[in-house]
Formats: sequence, C-alpha cells, structure tokens
Amino acid sequence: MADGRLVKGPGMLLVWLYGVMSVGAVSRSAYQIATEFGRAPLAYTLSAVAAAVYVFITYTLVRGGETARRAALLCCGAELVGVLSVGTWTLLDPEAFPDTTVWSQFGYGYVFIPVLLPVTGIMWLRHSRRGAPESAPV
Repeated sequence: MADGRLVKGPGMLLVWLYGVMSVGAVSRSAYQIATEFGRAPLAYTLSAVAAAVYVFITYTLVRGGETARRAALLCCGAELVGVLSVGTWTLLDPEAFPDTTVWSQFGYGYVFIPVLLPVTGIMWLRHSRRGAPESAPV
C-alpha cells in the first residue's frame, strides 16, 4: 500500500470498530468516574486507559502515513498486553474488581472484541506497511 492510507479495505472496518469502542469506553469510563469512582477506582481507571488507547488508535488509523502506522502498531501491541494482563488479573483476583472494565475477562462484556481487535489491528498494520505488495504475506 504505497500511498500510506490505512483505511482501505479491512482498515475501514478497523477504524469503524475502534471508533465504536472509543465511544463506548469513553462514555462508560467518564460516567463511572464521575458518579461511582470510589466504588471501583482501579476498574474505572483501567477503563479510562482503554478508552484513551482506542481513541489514539482510531486517530492514527484515520491519519494514515508511515509514522501513524508505526504508532498504531505500537499501541495495538500495548493494547494486547493490557487486555491479556487485565483479563488474566480479573480471572485470578476477581475481588480486586468490584466492577468490570472494558478488558475484564478478555473483553467478555464486549463479545471479546477487545482481545480480537488488537490482533487484527496488528495483522492489518503489518500488511499495510509502506511499499508492501498487496499480496505480501502477513
């Protein structure tokens, strides 16, 4: 994809999914932090972190270009580490989370989209690197 656009083909679906997750995570975490923060500060803070990651990845995908692609790739990797860490933590120590986060149980409350999204994002971003032939293996 020599033109640097990341929102062609599957990239457009990724932008849409990250956009939906951004709106959902920002809305949820803002409401919970504003109204119930004392009840589950760790969970609500982690949801706000997830929201920030989703917003940034959405922005970089829309922006396009090699620098944005690298930044999105780095964030997708960090997102995957976050989802796997928080998902495992919520299963091993559920008492630490009186309320769920976006990444609880690997995104169970979001139909596992939070664990699938960074994997597909990484695959797409690796495929879309500048100058990569359209038929290059992922």
